[in-house]
Amino acid sequence: MVPRYTRPAMAAIWSPENRFRIWFEIEALAAEGMASIGAIPESAAQSIRARGGPALASISIADLDRIDAIERETRHDVIAFLTWLAEHIGPDSRFVHLGMTSSDVLDTCLSLQLVQAANLLLEDIDAVLAALQARAVEHKYSLTIGRSHGIHAEPTSFGLKLAGHYAEFARNRHRLETARAEVAVCAISGAVGTFAHLDPAVEAYVAAKLGLAVEPVSTQVIPRDRHAAFFCTLGVIASGVERLATEVRHLQRSEVREAEEFFHPGQKGSSAMPHKRNPVLSENLTGLARIVRATVVPALENVTLWHERDISHSSVERAIAPDATVTLDFALARLAGMMEKLVVHPARMAANLESLGGVVHSGEVLLALTRAGISREDSYRIVQRNAMATWENLGTPEGRSFRENLAADPDVVGRVPAAALDAAMDPRIHLAQVDAVFARVFN
Repeated sequence: MVPRYTRPAMAAIWSPENRFRIWFEIEALAAEGMASIGAIPESAAQSIRARGGPALASISIADLDRIDAIERETRHDVIAFLTWLAEHIGPDSRFVHLGMTSSDVLDTCLSLQLVQAANLLLEDIDAVLAALQARAVEHKYSLTIGRSHGIHAEPTSFGLKLAGHYAEFARNRHRLETARAEVAVCAISGAVGTFAHLDPAVEAYVAAKLGLAVEPVSTQVIPRDRHAAFFCTLGVIASGVERLATEVRHLQRSEVREAEEFFHPGQKGSSAMPHKRNPVLSENLTGLARIVRATVVPALENVTLWHERDISHSSVERAIAPDATVTLDFALARLAGMMEKLVVHPARMAANLESLGGVVHSGEVLLALTRAGISREDSYRIVQRNAMATWENLGTPEGRSFRENLAADPDVVGRVPAAALDAAMDPRIHLAQVDAVFARVFN
């Protein structure tokens, strides 16, 4: 986790303190579950909770150092924690971790941490959705040029552009809810998942108390296809972040200048060129999206483990779980803020729309000619001929607008009413169904 891109709430989820508190909660609940079926004395479960709980609630740097010191000797993180815990619980510590294996604690803990992380990310997506909806409604009828292949295509509305991104993030929210449910599972099944030394009722008890489902077959670990699906979802969300960031980067280009990131008072864009106003936020988001997506392949490779379990996945998850969630949390928060303050220039959008002499209305003109009785093949030839003449002479003394070229074309004059051509070149035609699309998106 890079501090520059880390927000406190997400960082806390991956802190040693949170991890050890979850480990204790799993162990304490397992003891309570065993006591409920008579596997250990009820007094032992109560002692574990009463003595271990306060120790974890007030865990200190000295405690963390003590656990680290034990681990340096034992070379086993769970044993180090259990040894430290026994120092606080006393004789009843013999009932802690009874019949369990390390993965019961580690995997169930990771499930909880991923659920906690997903909860924060869902809040982040909600902030993005709110910003996109507000700006989409604001610019519902702000005409701009649509682009395909980076080339002017037909008019659209800026609000409609943003509505498309809103719809994508709404889908991403649903995906993340599904991914959260996918990893929200508990495994308390013992050494190779056979419950040889545990009653399945203990696992069910722990799962219910933690708000998790029971993993049907856990071997010794929770199958990693669940985690792979989770990280793939984060990768898809990151790609949505990058798609919107890339749009903003393009719109802020000097040649375009249709929208730009808010430039704060006192902000400086370049150490050498004082005039610069760079799209630094959206560029940063593009880079952060790459980091999140980089965790997807390792997560997929973690699915394949030897037999009932190996630990080849462990080192990977210690890195990618905090890195992916912390980075995406920061990126989503930055995206929401960027869109809330995005500076939009409708006048510049209108100027760009007509900057090619009106050729962007060629599609509607094509329809006007066919309605006038000209075959589609001939209509296309006529429209393209006039559009190319306009395009190729833009900015020259002999250059004429698309409308002027059409008006001088003998294949058009007398066959297509001037009013029909004027109507075909009215960009407001392209706003006719915006309300219908908004109703589908925002319901």
